[in-house]
Amino acid sequence: TVFTTFLFFDEGSSLSVEKQSDFLVSPNRAFSAGFYSVDTGNLVLRGGGVVHWQSFDWPTDTLLPHQLIKRSTELVASRSRTNHSSGFYKFHFDYENTLRLIFDGIETSSVYWYDSWLVSWQAGRNIYNNSRIAFFDYFGYFNSSDELQFWSSDWGTRRPRRLTVDPDGNIRMYSLDHGNKTWQVTWQAISKPCKIHGACGANSLCTYAPESGRRCSCAPGYTMNRTDWSHGCVPKFKSCEKGDQYDFIELRQSEFYGYDIGFFPNYTLQQCKEECLKYCSCKGIQYKVGMAYCYPKNMLLNGYQGGFEYPMFIRVPKFVKVSDREHPLEEFSLDCPKEVLITDLDRTYKKKRENGTLRFMLWFAFGLGVLEILCIIYVSLKTGQPSSRNKLGYIQAAAGFSKFTYAELKKATRNFNEEIGRGGSGVVYKGILPDNRATAIKRLNEANQGEAEFLAEVSIIGRLNHMNLLETWGKHRLLVYEYMEHGSLAANLYSNALDWEKRLGIALGTAKGLAYLHEECLEWVLHCDVKPHNILPDSNYQPKVADFGLSKLLNRGGNGNLSFSRIRGTRGYMAPEWVFNLPITSKVDVYSYGIVVLELITGRNPMGVHTSDDNDEMENSRLVTWVREKIHGGAESGKASRIEEIVDPTMGSEYDVGRMEVLVKVALQCAEEDRDARPSMSQVVDMLLRPQEED
Repeated sequence: TVFTTFLFFDEGSSLSVEKQSDFLVSPNRAFSAGFYSVDTGNLVLRGGGVVHWQSFDWPTDTLLPHQLIKRSTELVASRSRTNHSSGFYKFHFDYENTLRLIFDGIETSSVYWYDSWLVSWQAGRNIYNNSRIAFFDYFGYFNSSDELQFWSSDWGTRRPRRLTVDPDGNIRMYSLDHGNKTWQVTWQAISKPCKIHGACGANSLCTYAPESGRRCSCAPGYTMNRTDWSHGCVPKFKSCEKGDQYDFIELRQSEFYGYDIGFFPNYTLQQCKEECLKYCSCKGIQYKVGMAYCYPKNMLLNGYQGGFEYPMFIRVPKFVKVSDREHPLEEFSLDCPKEVLITDLDRTYKKKRENGTLRFMLWFAFGLGVLEILCIIYVSLKTGQPSSRNKLGYIQAAAGFSKFTYAELKKATRNFNEEIGRGGSGVVYKGILPDNRATAIKRLNEANQGEAEFLAEVSIIGRLNHMNLLETWGKHRLLVYEYMEHGSLAANLYSNALDWEKRLGIALGTAKGLAYLHEECLEWVLHCDVKPHNILPDSNYQPKVADFGLSKLLNRGGNGNLSFSRIRGTRGYMAPEWVFNLPITSKVDVYSYGIVVLELITGRNPMGVHTSDDNDEMENSRLVTWVREKIHGGAESGKASRIEEIVDPTMGSEYDVGRMEVLVKVALQCAEEDRDARPSMSQVVDMLLRPQEED
């Protein structure tokens, strides 16, 4: 191994270099520290036998063999091939302990690899290994703690290699060809470049051809933002000008992923267009011919053309020029680096040429399928007799639901026989689906009661996918949830079922779920009703955050404040902002979480504090104040800790005092009256995980 050493002298002004046996340093001058660069590519600052700094701890967009991706590191793509400032694409471990590729734009962010609609086990990932570490070797083998594994196409040969998040958002492994001194791609995560989010910016479409590469094209009525291609395209017209008449221009085999205003079934194409015209923000519609599904869009993001079965219709004023209608796509090129030699990975973008007979058979089969779907829809409409109210449709996001008929759910619940819970907007029954899955089925009490909560819950849950958020299995007037055999945290809190480890796991899992809602999902969400009744332990006592009937979507590009027409939440858990009419932010959920954790620790119900004042804020403060007095009073009296005086007696003494003190400290910080003094939920997760890492 060849060492190159940069020597720093005590005087602070001299710098010399020593390489192998050639000394460029005066032998009578001592040095205090030195930089060492070895053939692994790691640059190390060492002094006194101690490593003070090394470049392997600070990766940029590239990982070298045996360099680690850890909890605290991430790969960030360059802005472009010539601009090496940090771009929008990141490769790192998320809160579920899995490696993800993320587009983190100025206004929106989204996961695009692995596919966001897949749960971890479907993608072959393990979320239960908390070590969060990954690396690859010189032979082309990559291994991660979440069980992600892959091999380069030239695996088995020792070569110089690198793993890079390229400016186009794809992550690739490169091998150095010693013969022609070029880097060759030997593995890549995504074989369809247009599936990468943010590839072309807003209001534009991505297309790909092997001979020309990836290209971005403006939608009809839009022109390219020439200052930066990733900003996409801007409209040639002003939105919602009074008196404007609008038309819709069809783009075949095109899709813009996500950002639906709503989902409207059983709509004709004309009805779908009319629905879009009701909203100033509607930019166009996705219409699924044959199924009669209508999706008005309020943003045109993540667009691509080709390989999608259904058309997209772009809303433009009628005064748009005829030439724009005939040639709607204004193209501008996004070329890949010329110096990179791409090899055949057996994942080629090229499509095999189909002969005429095969193409005819495919279209014939497709036509039969469409006809069959139309017949099913016709029979369903005739037998189901949906009300005019149902024809309005329900708001939902990109992730779809399974659909169940009323007859199926009536059979699953044995005519709604076994009631397992009751809430403000409906009754919950236990049911068994035909595939033997146990479910919890929520039914509204009356046709109009709880309608707002129902729409909110369908909308919010459809946009979320996280291990600590309750999953919905159906979309109908009745909501079909996964069944939790242990009931709610409230039902378990005052029993002997929860030992210390389970309580700590519930506190941590709930924090992860709320952190995902506030900061990680496609659209940020405030839950607004965090309480033990809405935290459901599964069979392993891992918590699921449930009941999104009072939730609110948070605009990522806004100031973080929301306005509400009424107070939301439950007495005993509401933050002071609700009472004093202060701006509502994610810190209201943090406050409620702090109260829940204090209840989890003490076994005391905030509403159960006996006081002459019936003001619920006084009752909340009384529980927090009581805990603070016990903790701080012990410190003032010289006692090491008074934790045992606040801990729920049903736990006995079987708990870790140090970690219990951390949990109490975090809960008290969350329950501060001043919202600015409360931590974010991601900070709460880090504080709770830190003792585990130290152990």
